[in-house]
Amino acid sequence: MSEFFTLLKGGNKPSLLAAVMNTVIAIMKGIAFFFTGNVAMFAETMHSIGDAANQYFVFIGSALSKKAPTQRFPNGFGRLLNLVLLGAVLVVGIMAYETIVEGWHQLTHPVEAEGFIISVVVLSIAIILEFAVLYKAGKEVLHEAGVKGGIMAPVTTSFGHLNRAKPATKLVFMEDLVATSGGVLALIAVLIAHFTGFLAIEGAASIAIGLMMFYVVMKVFLENARGAIGETDEQMVNHIAHVLLDHPGVRDIKELEVVKEGEFLHVETKIEIDPELSIKEADELQDLLAQLILSQPSVDDVLVTFDADDGETHWKHLSTRPESLPPLREPKA
Repeated sequence: MSEFFTLLKGGNKPSLLAAVMNTVIAIMKGIAFFFTGNVAMFAETMHSIGDAANQYFVFIGSALSKKAPTQRFPNGFGRLLNLVLLGAVLVVGIMAYETIVEGWHQLTHPVEAEGFIISVVVLSIAIILEFAVLYKAGKEVLHEAGVKGGIMAPVTTSFGHLNRAKPATKLVFMEDLVATSGGVLALIAVLIAHFTGFLAIEGAASIAIGLMMFYVVMKVFLENARGAIGETDEQMVNHIAHVLLDHPGVRDIKELEVVKEGEFLHVETKIEIDPELSIKEADELQDLLAQLILSQPSVDDVLVTFDADDGETHWKHLSTRPESLPPLREPKA
């Protein structure tokens, strides 16, 4: 049990913050729905409950994925995060279904809700809180991508660097983007229904929120299904190829694999070197290159093997280094 709580300290912090915040928001919205019966408020309550449950799963999964390899599981637990996220999206999927069903009922058989002021106040507060979580998640996206920006960068520049964020951070960002957008949509629907009497708009808003939730479900499911199987990170393959070929001791790259393991990357490479090097020199070069690769973003495990240079060029698909990656890093002394 003590190991479990120790691992929790290394869990994804944005997901924990988002989970706690969405729990508070879900309680607020649930109370408001109880007193008003507003369908748009019901949709937002389901959305926040789904997000909170999902993000608690993500936090625990990200923590457990950092558990050290054991004799029974020698490859470690990195992909456990992908499996947890696959399970977590089922919760959001169920909530999305309930949201759409309730929205359809309101759309086809509109019922006037009570407590207009309560709905507006609660939704306004929820939008502010959800935007705060979105902003924090955006900052974490930029941090994990190694990118600096101005005060608005977390909600502008972060979109272009989502592919470099950890799976848990990416999920929190996407969920709270949808949550903030859904809150604004629900608020607009409540205002229109109150001032125009067009009650069906609340049902339409509920359906739209449910569909946005389903989008997150499909996006997260597909990404983590690939991660659970073991997906190559093409950008980091190119990045590490640059790192290796820039070193004077490397003649060529024969093989290079960079596989996502949850939040981290596993790297295996076979490198061609000068066949005249002594065993000691080759051993020192192997250690140096391993440390160089380990110092790159998100790399947690590396295996470097050597082969004698045969005079042929094997690595021919080196492309221009993408701007979305951080600068090349040197290993710490």
